[in-house]
Amino acid sequence: MRAEEIRQEVSRLGLAEKLLLVEDVWDSIALGNSELPLPEWQKRELDKRYEEYKTGKQNLHDWKSVHETLRNEYK
Repeated sequence: MRAEEIRQEVSRLGLAEKLLLVEDVWDSIALGNSELPLPEWQKRELDKRYEEYKTGKQNLHDWKSVHETLRNEYK
C-alpha cells in the first residue's frame, strides 16, 4: 500500500482507532530501536554526558522549570 493510500484509509478512522494505530506504530518503532544507527561521535557524547550525570557534574533541571524559563525568555 502506498503512503497516500494509507493516509486516505487513516482519514476514515475514528479517533479511538487512530490512537490505537499510533500506539501500534510506536510499538513497532520501539521493537526495531536496536536497528537505528548511532554515529560513533554521538555515542561518545552520550557516554560523556552520562558519566557527568553519574558523577554529579551535570546541572539538571525538571521540564517544568525549563519550559517556564523558555516561555519567559521568548515572550
